[in-house]
Amino acid sequence: MDRELTKKEKRENTLKIWYKAGSIILGIVIAVVVLLAFYGEKIDENSISFGSAEEGSLESCVTGSGKVVPFYEQTIVSPVSTRILEVYCNEGEFVTPGQSLLKLDLQNAETDLRRKADEVSMKRNEIEQASLSSSTYITDLEMKIKVKEMAVSHLKAEVANERRLDSIGSGTGDRIREAELAYSTALLELQQLQTQLANERKSLSASLRSKQLEGSITERDYQEMERTMEDAQVRAPKEGTVTFINKGIGTSISPGEKLAIISDLSHFKINGEIADSHTEKLSPGQTVKIRLGRKNIDGHIASISPQSHSGVVEFTVLLDEEASKTLRPGLRAELNIVYNMQDGIIRIPNGSYFTGPGTYELFVKTSGKRLEKRIVTLGDSNFDFVEVKAGLRPGETVVISDMSAYKNRKSIQLK
Repeated sequence: MDRELTKKEKRENTLKIWYKAGSIILGIVIAVVVLLAFYGEKIDENSISFGSAEEGSLESCVTGSGKVVPFYEQTIVSPVSTRILEVYCNEGEFVTPGQSLLKLDLQNAETDLRRKADEVSMKRNEIEQASLSSSTYITDLEMKIKVKEMAVSHLKAEVANERRLDSIGSGTGDRIREAELAYSTALLELQQLQTQLANERKSLSASLRSKQLEGSITERDYQEMERTMEDAQVRAPKEGTVTFINKGIGTSISPGEKLAIISDLSHFKINGEIADSHTEKLSPGQTVKIRLGRKNIDGHIASISPQSHSGVVEFTVLLDEEASKTLRPGLRAELNIVYNMQDGIIRIPNGSYFTGPGTYELFVKTSGKRLEKRIVTLGDSNFDFVEVKAGLRPGETVVISDMSAYKNRKSIQLK
């Protein structure tokens, strides 16, 4: 005979039913997840890019960046403290050598130049007067020496005459001694004058050289001020295009402040930079593959900075097509510096998937129109190819598009 179930029994039966239903639903979910993991939704084959693994050569490169700059560029700065009075040209204008760019207020500088010219004239007069005075004094001493030499010769003859008279009994010993004393005294006076002349010549020569040196310094200062005045005319040093000009008429300008920049916009070079961890792979003369947008050109390293700034080393690249019409100042460029050539390696096309040497999970196309994820080890690279160290064989097709959206998938079906 049936009996009515208790509330507890009814609750237990209800829980059993829910447990069974939950287990079934969980199993279905797990099955769906497994199926999606292994099969998943289909991807349009035309929406992704493929590349084939092939055997060939590879120019191993390190990657840097750079900026296109004019091959020749000169900054004109103010040599004096002044003001801008007039501006004769605008940015973008082509100028020729010697063409005036600005007019500066040079009244104070001109006054200083005239004052320095007067100093030069004064120094020249001082040198001339000192030279004339020295010449006169030396001439007087030379004349005194000649007179004294004549007196010495006369006294020497007197000594000889007294000795001759004494030998024949007409002279006396006292007169001989007086003549000899006078002769010795005159001889010493002559020697004193000769020594004085030599010393005066040295002293006056040194004094004159000192004045001439002072004059030379003053003249150099004057010539420097003349060059400064010439520079202050603000003329174009070479033909080129004005890429900057200070148009602040009436503005006070300090010495060294930038006034204008003249650039040669018909020829260019690239100022490059690269992480200092790659500097051992750089050397002057190395080939550089340059990508400017969709255009590729070649160049070579001309110079490398010996210093590192914030982990970056700067270098200069000269272009094989330095006059290309597609070049513009300020264009950013990708630089691949070739440091090694490898032959007989497996390579695949470069793409957005590649971020540097290392291990990657790439999707490889199978014969059944499926993509299977595979571990692939990649090495050196250039703009066009990446070296495959392990994981791919020649002839296999690999996805070279960004597949980060499918990083959790093991395989993908193509449609």
